[in-house]
Amino acid sequence: MAHINLLPWREEYRQEQTRQFATITGLSLALTAAVIFLVHVTFSNQIDHQKSRNKMLQTEINILDEALKQIETLEETKEQLLARMDVIQSLQQRRPQIVHLFDDIVRTVPEGIYLTSIKQEVEQLIFKGVAESNGRVSAYMRNIDASDWMTMPKLKVIETKKGTLRSSNFTLTTSQSLPESEQDKINEGDDS
Repeated sequence: MAHINLLPWREEYRQEQTRQFATITGLSLALTAAVIFLVHVTFSNQIDHQKSRNKMLQTEINILDEALKQIETLEETKEQLLARMDVIQSLQQRRPQIVHLFDDIVRTVPEGIYLTSIKQEVEQLIFKGVAESNGRVSAYMRNIDASDWMTMPKLKVIETKKGTLRSSNFTLTTSQSLPESEQDKINEGDDS
């Protein structure tokens, strides 16, 4: 029988398998590296795209924040203007009141009383004057109480001076009031 040596063939076969394994391993590593690179590039592109979108959104948010600040400023200005308009409207409605009040002051002062000063603090009137007697001050207070434009007279001070003519210095406070007809007009103006 013929003698056949199979060792070189087996050795060649092993070397061929080793080369194929190395080639397949190299190709697998290259393919894996390519896939990893593609995944990395894709994610990097998506991150960059998202960052640009976030930057655009942040720019729009900043623009809207500025617009909101302007709106808030306009709202404050509107509130101030409305408050001023209310004050002006109130003054317009109460404008005739001072005329009536001065007329009423003249009508309520009885004979024998001379006013030296009239001072107004908000809705309160302070009268200082000279009276021939304490009875005249009482009559003045009754007249104020009967008035439509003044109410609640209160005597703060009365000092009697002695001399050739007996007289009394007095300080009297009263509150301004509105007759019901005037109050109704003001309320009607507020409703419109």
